[in-house]
Amino acid sequence: MLGTALLLVWSTWSAPLAAEDAGIIVQSADYFPDQIGNEWHYRGQITEGPLQTVENKFFSNVSSVTGTKAIKGMTVTVFHDTNPGNHGPMDSFYRRDSVGIVYYGSEPGTPLEKQLVPYQIVRFPMKASSSFPQFNRKGLDFGTDMDRDGSNEKADAQGDATVVGQESVNVPAGTFKDAVKVEARMNMQIHLSGAKRTVQGTDVMTAWFVKGVGLVKYVERQEFSPLEDRGVVTDIMEELESYEIKPSKASLGRRESSTEGLLADDTGDHELRQVLFTSSFRSDSGESMASKRLAAD
Repeated sequence: MLGTALLLVWSTWSAPLAAEDAGIIVQSADYFPDQIGNEWHYRGQITEGPLQTVENKFFSNVSSVTGTKAIKGMTVTVFHDTNPGNHGPMDSFYRRDSVGIVYYGSEPGTPLEKQLVPYQIVRFPMKASSSFPQFNRKGLDFGTDMDRDGSNEKADAQGDATVVGQESVNVPAGTFKDAVKVEARMNMQIHLSGAKRTVQGTDVMTAWFVKGVGLVKYVERQEFSPLEDRGVVTDIMEELESYEIKPSKASLGRRESSTEGLLADDTGDHELRQVLFTSSFRSDSGESMASKRLAAD
């Protein structure tokens, strides 16, 4: 899901919005608070199995901003999750600047994820009913020998993100008005080297973000076409139960008109909350969305 590093210039926020700017969500970065010490508690549910069998699982996850680190010369923010999507502990790395949020991978990660990062997951300013392509990669090492012929499969992956709009959302932590609804869709074609055929996998995640709070809910559906006689469908949901947001030293949202490049080294205020797009296409070891296992074990 390696996004193109575009250099974007936005009109200043102090000026009135033009007619063509209708739907722009001002101070977009405020929907992704990322101060060190922030903490979110979620409850989750998974329904999974072949199409003919359904199993329900319940889990909890605590996400927190733990600090920063350097990756390839860039300062990124570290988000630690205790059990995202019921996959066990994971650290995720993000960088935020004036034109969006870039994902730099996770630990533990997988060979597939390492071929995709970094990629952009959010563009600023967000605008209702707008979409952008996140990646389109072919011939990737899938990292798994699904047909057991002794060779890892090759995969093609395409991803897109859409800001649907704003609406009210109800979760255990409360009812939040004007939450931003975002949808991320990923399609994969996995080429089985031994079986000489291609199987399809899709992952659609819908997430709601609240200004000053962050991610309050996501629902995700993963579908995998039959490898033998039955396909696999997995539904995942996490909802916010409680949260603690530390005071912000500065609001990046008030600097969205900056002309810095997507990967500019703005060390004063970057990075993000563990969000969206990174729980999809995970492996059992806690891989991020872009490389989640699509096959059953």
